[in-house]
Formats: sequence, C-alpha cells, structure tokens
Amino acid sequence: MTGESKRPPLNTIEKPTFKEKISALGNLPRFFKLVWQTNHWYTILDALLRLIRSAIPVSILYVGKLIIDEVVLLSKNHSANHKFLWELVTAEFALAIISDALARATSLVDSLLGDLFSNYTSVRIMEHAATLDLDQFEDSEFYDKLERARQQTIGRTILLSQVFAQVQDLITMGFLAAGLMAFNPWLILLLLIAIVPAFLGESYFNDRSYALTRGQTPERRELDYMRYLGASDETAKEVKLFNLSDFLINRFKTLSNKFYTDNKKLSIKRASWGTLFALIGSAGYYAAYIVIITQTIVGAITIGTLTFLAGSFRQLRSLLEGILSRFTSVSQGAIYLRDFFDFFEIQPNIITQKNPLSFPNPVKEGFVFEDVGFKYHNTENWANRHLSFTLHAGEKLALVGENGSGKTTLVKLLARLYDPTEGKILLDGIDLRNYDLLELRHNIGIIFQDYLRYQMSFAQNIAVGNIDELDNRALIKQSAEKSLASLLAQKLPNQYEQALGRRFNNGVELSGGEWQKVALARAYMKDAQLLILDEPTSALDARAEYDVFQRFAELTKGKTAVLISHRFSTVRMANRILVLNKGELLEIGSHEELLALNGRYAELFRLQAQGYK
Repeated sequence: MTGESKRPPLNTIEKPTFKEKISALGNLPRFFKLVWQTNHWYTILDALLRLIRSAIPVSILYVGKLIIDEVVLLSKNHSANHKFLWELVTAEFALAIISDALARATSLVDSLLGDLFSNYTSVRIMEHAATLDLDQFEDSEFYDKLERARQQTIGRTILLSQVFAQVQDLITMGFLAAGLMAFNPWLILLLLIAIVPAFLGESYFNDRSYALTRGQTPERRELDYMRYLGASDETAKEVKLFNLSDFLINRFKTLSNKFYTDNKKLSIKRASWGTLFALIGSAGYYAAYIVIITQTIVGAITIGTLTFLAGSFRQLRSLLEGILSRFTSVSQGAIYLRDFFDFFEIQPNIITQKNPLSFPNPVKEGFVFEDVGFKYHNTENWANRHLSFTLHAGEKLALVGENGSGKTTLVKLLARLYDPTEGKILLDGIDLRNYDLLELRHNIGIIFQDYLRYQMSFAQNIAVGNIDELDNRALIKQSAEKSLASLLAQKLPNQYEQALGRRFNNGVELSGGEWQKVALARAYMKDAQLLILDEPTSALDARAEYDVFQRFAELTKGKTAVLISHRFSTVRMANRILVLNKGELLEIGSHEELLALNGRYAELFRLQAQGYK
C-alpha cells in the first residue's frame, strides 16, 4: 500500500467492444431469474404497471388534440354545445391522475423490489463465499472479484427498471410513431438524425466510465482500508501511538485525488461533447417542427393535429434518446453483471468427494503425514515441505519453531483448510480427502492466535465454536467454566447476555487475556476428537498460560491435541514435540529426548531459560 499504485493508465484498460456489449445481454436472463426468485409477485406487478403506463402518453396527446380542435370549432360557432369539450378535459385530467398514480406505484414497487434484491443477492454472496477455500480468500485477484460482486448487490435493480422502462418506451414509441408516419415518414428520418450522434457519444463515454471503474477496483479497496484505519475503534490506539494519522490521511488524499482527477477529465469531455450532440438534436427537432408548422399554415392539418404531431415528435425524440442511451446503460449493466456471475463461477477445490467416508469415532491410529508439502497461491516458496510424521490417537503434540516456520500452516492442513500441494495426510490409514468435510471439521476444535472478537453477546461469542448449539445455555456455561471464562461472566453487568466490544450500545470491552478465555471456551463447545490451540493464550502471562494448558490437558485426556506455544513451560507438557525450521521437520521427540539430542530445541530452550534468570 506504500508507493505509487500499479494501476494501468486509463487508456491502457481494455474497453468492451460493441460485440461484447451485445454478448453481455446474455447475462440478463440469469439476472431476471434472480429477480424472479427474489419476489415473483413484485416482478409481475412491476411489469403490469409499466405495460399500462406505456399507453398513457399517446392517449393524453390525442385527447389534447381533440380538445384544441374542439376549442377552435367552438370559437367559430359560439352556439355549439360545450359538453363534449368538458368531457375531453375531464378525460385528460383523469389520464394525468392515473399517469401520476401509476408512476408512483411503479417507483414504490421498484424500491421494494430493489431492497429485497439487494438483501437476497447479499445472502447469496455470503452463502457462496462460505463454500470457498481459505487460500482463495488470501488471493488479491479473488478479492477484486468479491468486491465487484458485492458492488452489484446494490443498485442492480436499476438495471431491472431500465429494461422494463425500455420495453415500456418501445411500446409507447409504437403508438407515437404510427401517428407520425401516417402524416409524414420523413419525420422519422429527421428523428434519427437528431438522436444517433448523442447515442454514439453516450456509448463511447459509458465505455470509458466502465473501464475507469473496473481499473480502480484494487485502489478503491485500498481507499476503503485507509478510511477504516483512520477512523476505527480497533485501530485508534496504534494510530495515536505511532502518529499514523498524517500517513493515512496523505495516502487517502493521494488515492482520492487520483480518482477525482480521472473522473474530472472524463466528466469534462462528456459534458463538452454532450452539449454538441444536444445542439444537433435540437436542430433536428426544430427542423421537424418547421415542417409541421408549414403544413398547418397551408391547411393540410388542423391546429390540434399540429400539437399532436409536435408533441409526438418531441416525446419520440425524448423516448428514442432515452432508449438509445439506456441501451448503452443496459449493456454496461449487463457487463457489470458478468462481474457478479463470475464470482459464482469460482468453485472451491477442497470439497467432499462422492460417497465420502464418515469420520472415525473413535480415531484409532491417528493422523499420518506422508512427505507433505504446501505452498501458497502465486508464490514459489514452500510453507511446509517434506513433512513425514505420525500424530497418534490420544497424543498431545506440541509444535515449536520460529515465526514463519510453518506451524499454523501445518494445523490448517490438519483441519483441511488447505489440501497438500504434494504428499498426503492419512487418518486411520485413509486419505483425509476421502472423509466427509463437514464431519471432519465438526470433529476438530481449533482456536487460532488471531481469533475473532465478535461484537456480540458473551454467550454468542462462545457459541460460535459450535453455532448449532447457540441455544444450549448449559453447554455454553460448561464451556466457559472449562476455559475459566465463567469467572469473567459473573463480573459483567448482564453476565452471559452482556454485549462485548464497543461497536454497539452498552458494549463492554475486555482485556486481551479476558478475550482469550472467551475464545478458548469455543474449543470446548464441540465434543471434538482433535483439539488444536494455535497460540491462543499469547496475551496471558506465563503462569496464567501454564494454568490454562494444565487445565486443557486434564480436560482432554484421551483426546488428540496439537499445541502451539512459544513458552517451553507449556510445550513440555506435550507427549512429543515437533520442531519446525523453514517449514520442514527438524526434530521430533519428548522434551527429555530433545534436550538429550542437544539440537535446535535444546538451544531454544536454553535461550528462553536464560531470559528467566
């Protein structure tokens, strides 16, 4: 995030061709299917309202023609009956009322359907994101797709309104064009001359706008991140302590000014050319108007017909301009939809195989790593390599190594958050990939060092360890007792219903050690056969961590466990200790065996012991 952005210049970003825009319209059926699934009654009602509205403009124009002709007739014959005139005025008034009511009803339905669609598609994105792999979330290209998909959940029903409006305007144009062609077909040619330049201009600048927006996606995410860092309760402490506000503000200004400059250039060009095209359009309209006036003067048509034709031409011009311009918007919207649907095309690699095996209960032999290696996406460096060892059933195994040695990656492989790049992991002699994934995850309880501090109630913060038991208050309290978090709950004003964190009203912030006890309680929410603690007690002092792990060891007798800790007083409680160096297995054995080996573990142990003298 430091230094200049790598975003390519605007003129190097690929713009959609006309063929691509036509092809993008193929996304509309899938879009309408989503809209229909959101609420089919609102969708039908919207279509019906617009169908009725399409006949209103020509009806008002025609009634207006009749009114003017009737007024002219009555002005020449003062003794004629005025009844028909007032009936026409009443009819026009009724049409105006109906038109306004239909417009408001359509706007209401659009708004309601838009809210529902935004909610529905947001849920769909969350559901699909839940199926994807952890390493996909760690890829920046994936995040760009996810961000663009999120953007499509808001305002995409504008596309629905645009398509419905397109159909509505086409029907209206059919009525109006019929009247113009009956009078003079050349008026249609003048209409096209007036409109086509504006359409081509709008199409060009919409293409540029799409290219600009798409190219800005990575930096937009950085901009949002700068905004978050600069004004968040979670970051305020370090921002103040390290005096980061100027750095964050300057970076925000750099990015936002760049966006402003790009948008300004495009907006100025669009406004300038738009003025020229509007001039051409006005010239075409008044050329047609002159033709109609000339015909009226020579008596070829009545004054009422003049107003009808002039009004029809004016509305046709407006409608056709809207349709051509909206076509570009619709096609652009359909291209944006591609971003939305592209996200749903991303499929996880870590899935449950066909006819999976049930997780063994109990585990008899344990987990076996056979020359396991793993490297992250878009990197040539191995996070783990040539791992070959056995985690026996009921064994407590500790992982030791410097930061970056691959300890956390190893436990993620155990939980099948990742699949090995090479080699395989066996459970009771069978490849881990052959077991049902949900059952596997259910039988593994894991707490990471970077556990989440949910801005929820005390009970909910514990229940996330096994969310299916959210309403099982007895299990939640039992888990809190095991992690010693129950003592904390008793001190809180609302105990287990107390909101934690400062994001919402009446929330209480906990200390790092208190949060860790709450997080540890999550590990006890499952009757898991494998428990993994990845440095979840780093905020506790040495004595408190020792007590927690001592209690953990007593509560998990007979179960398999993996412990990661930098404190050797904790590590030595394990049956065996595995020492990692640069992702590879360096040593393995009990505390006494590794000290006798006098290798890396013994060196690290002596260094830490020296610090306590």
